[in-house]
Amino acid sequence: MFRKILIANRGEIACRVIQTAQKMGIRCVAVYSEADRHSRHVALADEAFLLGPAPSSESYLRQDKILDIALKSGAQAIHPGYGFLSENTHFAEDCAKNGVVFIGPPASAIAAMGSKSAAKAIMGKAGVPLVPGYHGDNQSPDVLREEALKCGFPLLLKAVAGGGGKGMRVVEKIEEFEEALSAAKRESQNAFGNSDMLIERYLTQPRHVEIQVFCDTHGNGVYLSERDCSIQRRHQKVLEEAPAPNLAPETRKAMGESAVKATQAIDYVGAGTVEFLYDVDGSFFFMEMNTRLQVEHPVTEMITGQDLVEWQLRIAYGEPLPLQQNQITLHGHALEARVYAEDPNNDFLPATGTLQYLKTPLDNRHVRVDTGVVEGDEVSIHYDPMIAKLIVWDENRERAIERMVQALEHYRIDGVTTNLGFLHTLSDSNAFRAADLTTNFIDIHQADLTPKYVLETEQQLILSACFFLKTQSENASVVDHSSPFVSNHNWRLNSVFTQSLRLVIAGETHDLAIVSNDSGVTSSYQITYKEQTFTVEANFQEDRLNAVINGYRTHVFGSLRDHNLMLFSGGQRYSSTRFVETFEQQEGRSESSLTAPMNGSVVAVLVEKNQIVKQGQTLVIVEAMKMEHAIKAPKNGTVEEIFFHAGELVNDGAELLSLNFDGEES
Repeated sequence: MFRKILIANRGEIACRVIQTAQKMGIRCVAVYSEADRHSRHVALADEAFLLGPAPSSESYLRQDKILDIALKSGAQAIHPGYGFLSENTHFAEDCAKNGVVFIGPPASAIAAMGSKSAAKAIMGKAGVPLVPGYHGDNQSPDVLREEALKCGFPLLLKAVAGGGGKGMRVVEKIEEFEEALSAAKRESQNAFGNSDMLIERYLTQPRHVEIQVFCDTHGNGVYLSERDCSIQRRHQKVLEEAPAPNLAPETRKAMGESAVKATQAIDYVGAGTVEFLYDVDGSFFFMEMNTRLQVEHPVTEMITGQDLVEWQLRIAYGEPLPLQQNQITLHGHALEARVYAEDPNNDFLPATGTLQYLKTPLDNRHVRVDTGVVEGDEVSIHYDPMIAKLIVWDENRERAIERMVQALEHYRIDGVTTNLGFLHTLSDSNAFRAADLTTNFIDIHQADLTPKYVLETEQQLILSACFFLKTQSENASVVDHSSPFVSNHNWRLNSVFTQSLRLVIAGETHDLAIVSNDSGVTSSYQITYKEQTFTVEANFQEDRLNAVINGYRTHVFGSLRDHNLMLFSGGQRYSSTRFVETFEQQEGRSESSLTAPMNGSVVAVLVEKNQIVKQGQTLVIVEAMKMEHAIKAPKNGTVEEIFFHAGELVNDGAELLSLNFDGEES
């Protein structure tokens, strides 16, 4: 077995590979950018080397530097993880030329599947069913437009070298085609260095079902069941599960055998995933093959009891497959939720910030957290915004869903906006429980994706008050309490001291009157709000508040930073701010202000000063975390000023340009 390997990646997947490799007695070399100097994967590795500045192009995509470090460190093999160089033909070739094992398929297989159009041609010859569309080499806009008309609408534009939802656009009608094509080509060029597109008929109610395959250097190939990855937003997977619900055994077998047939057509070696679109009539079509380990591989591990990274390492070393097809068994059901720094209430736009408060559910045989971050780490604009993967397992799907819902209630993050609350609502929704799965699930069921339990404002105020009062009491502990005149308790001459507390929730100010009576571990309060008085007992265990409100016992968790409090209850989080005398609200911008929706960089400015624009016209394109976002005109107007140019960095909320609407500037 290898004595030392280099992991050419970062974050969660680098930590995941290190975990298995070290368990097998293999020493691990990490590489890192300046932004990742203190990252978890660097700390876990046996040794680590600096690559360069934060941008991927200057660090994790520097093939020459990574290979040079591998040779200097004595690493016998390189594990590319996923993303970055994991499906880079030239890198795999260079590894082979330098006598370093690439822990993945041969370069020829990567090349065959790296172009989605070429892959479809190969799969067609191998007898694997294909979705109707255009996969040709002629990429002229006129030809693509003509082929789009032949394919029919809706259709999907997809980068031939793409992945992870980048370089993809759904086009509903021919009038949208030109702008969608330009955006998809631009995004693909930036992400993959290749702007070529393919066109596919867009199935309106498909499921995304993929098969995990493994092949060794001895001619053996197996499939390890399937995963359903239908729950997506912007073509990016959100919630995955294995095995796929309501899939007939004969369909599972046919899909698995087609997947192995696909690998045999390209002499595949190592881990791979063959992705299919599964239609409502039971038919399925080859979509693409990912020639690497997938983000969602843990759900397969949970139901098969196999360590897929260990399989990768053994196969790369030349060993035969650990199991043959008839030896692979399935047990139970597993779900994976991808925890992202993003805002579900703002079209899932990526978010940045510092993980100032981070609590995860405890790992056990039912719950697993794969992550590359710790409390205090920063989520920056430079890399994918995934924070972690939460994986659960149980005997059947119903019990696994309950595990997921419960685990998400114990996952708490403050300091950056995340999708944790959305994941909880999604997992707990009736439609998901009923396995009413399609790739359009989120859009179809948007109206039903609301939390089943909501903390009412009145209750939020009372619980929030307990946190602020606790902090106030702790701060006052340094004061000399021998004098009754500095006490916030009940001693007053001929009166009871009543304390005022003003809290702001969702922009609204609320006034509370509080009489305190601290007594050891438990504090007692009389809290009056809108002429109603509540008797409250509060007891804290670290960040957990156990409270009894007028005889009703409940608990919440909280993260209090300065005057800002985040409560966590029922899988959701609730923000409040303590109003102090120096509190001043910033003057807000106009609702129609054209501002950057996140930290990022300006890709293109498509208008000029004094240009007349129409409602819905794309004005500026901003890129963040490898995804493009179009800033469109809210209504007809004239460009007054342009504040940024292509290539410049922008902060969240920065005004990009101003428009004049009917003579009124915004």
